[in-house]
This record gives sequence, C-alpha cells and structure tokens, in this order.
Amino acid sequence: MARPALRIDAVLIQAVIAGALSFAHLHDLAAAAGQTGWKAWAYPVSVDLLLVAAWRRLRADGPSRLAWCWFLIALVASLGANVATAGLLDLGDVPDWLCILVAAWPALAFMGGTLLAHSPADPSPAQTTSAPDPEAVSEPAAAEPERLPEPVAAPQAEETPALPPAVPVPAALVDHARKVADDHHARTGARIDTDTLRTRLGVPPHLADAIAAQLT
Repeated sequence: MARPALRIDAVLIQAVIAGALSFAHLHDLAAAAGQTGWKAWAYPVSVDLLLVAAWRRLRADGPSRLAWCWFLIALVASLGANVATAGLLDLGDVPDWLCILVAAWPALAFMGGTLLAHSPADPSPAQTTSAPDPEAVSEPAAAEPERLPEPVAAPQAEETPALPPAVPVPAALVDHARKVADDHHARTGARIDTDTLRTRLGVPPHLADAIAAQLT
C-alpha cells in the first residue's frame, strides 16, 4: 500500500508563523518585565496552552461560562503582548503595573488550567429542561379508570293484581247458590251473574264473588 505523499498545507504554515510571532512577542514582554532566562520562554508556552485548553473545552463540552472566561483571559494576554511590543510600549521602561501582571500570571494560569481540567461541564438547557422525573420513571402513572356506560334500567313488569283472600263459604250456602243459579238458567237461558247472585242470596260482594268462583 503506497503511503500518501506529504502535502503542504497553507493553513498549517500560516498557523506556525502566527504562533511563532506570538510566542516571540510574549517572550520579549516577559523579559522586559523582569522575567529573565528560562522564565521568559515559559510565559508564551503558558499563555498559549491556556488558550488551547479553553478552546478544547468549548469544542468538547459546548459553550460554558468557565471555558469562555479563561479563553478570553488567555486571548487578552496574547493580544496584549502583541500590541505592547508593536512600538506602543517602551520595553526599556516597563510600567510597574505591567510587571505586577506578568509576575502574577503563573498563579492565574495555574488556577485556570486546574479549573478547566477538573470542573464538570455545565448542563445544557436542553438537558436541564428535558430531564425526566425519577418518580415519574420509577412509578408508572395510574391509569384513569375507564368509564363504563350506565346500565339501562330494564322496564319493570306490571304487577299482577293480588287475588282476594279466599273466603270460607259454607257448603250448604254453596248448594243453595247452585240451586238459585240453575233456576235462573232455566228461566232465562243464561248463566247467573255475580250481582244477580248477590241480590238473590242477600250476601256481601266479597262473599258473592267467592260463591260465584265455586259455581264455575
């Protein structure tokens, strides 16, 4: 398998040149502020590493206040050194406040790198708003009882009228009533009705009904 030929990347070359110039400006400013020897070379490394660490945190975990804060601090330090060494500042007579800032930079950069490395990522708004309720997940919502149609009342059957209580009728009275009924049938050719039977016998209506029932 043939190895791919090396290609010259214009963007990479531009990044190397810009990084080298920024590195030199930071070194010159640190040396002018009293940081001599290897310490002057460590300052540009510290600034650029903090800038890269904050950018990687933004790319990996998304926007966060912590990453943006340290990215801007490192960017201001880098741009400030580039601008200061462009002839606007006399490197032979550096102000005291700038010497103080340069001397305090290692502690500031150490704190920023530690926070970027060990602080948890901020939850995104989508994760904060869409986090499920643990109680809702662990306990299923009780299903609403299904409403059944109300049973239709069945039509009530008409009540059968109660039969009148049996009335004791003497046998002699029944025999007499039968004779009266036979006489009526012989004279009229029709069966005797209850009212006529009651009139002929001279009994109350309920007794006449009981006698008529026994004659049928």
